[in-house]
Amino acid sequence: MTVKVVDGIDEAISHINEYGSHHTDAIVTRDIDAASSFSTSVDSAAVHVNASTRFNDGGEYGLGAEIGISTDKFHARGPCGLRELTSYKNVVHGKGQSRSLQPPA
Repeated sequence: MTVKVVDGIDEAISHINEYGSHHTDAIVTRDIDAASSFSTSVDSAAVHVNASTRFNDGGEYGLGAEIGISTDKFHARGPCGLRELTSYKNVVHGKGQSRSLQPPA
C-alpha cells in the first residue's frame, strides 16, 4: 500500500498516475465533484469511491472465480474471470453475397 498526503485532488491524481500500479485506487471524500474528477482522471483498472480497495476481486464483481488480474488496456482490465480470458472467432459462410456500399432507403 502506498499512502501520500497531498495538497489537493490534482496532486493526488498526478501522483497516482505517475507512481501507481494502475491496478486499484480509492478516494475517500464527501465531495461528489472530487470523486467524479478522481474517477475519470486516475488511470487504474478499478477506482473505488468511499469503499475499500479489497472489493476489487473477480468474485465481488460477479465474474466467478478470478483467474488473473490485468492492468493492460487491451481486452480485459482488472480482475479476470473465464469470460475475460476467452477469445472468439467469427466464421461466415456465404454463396457469393456482397455488401452494398449504400445503406437501404
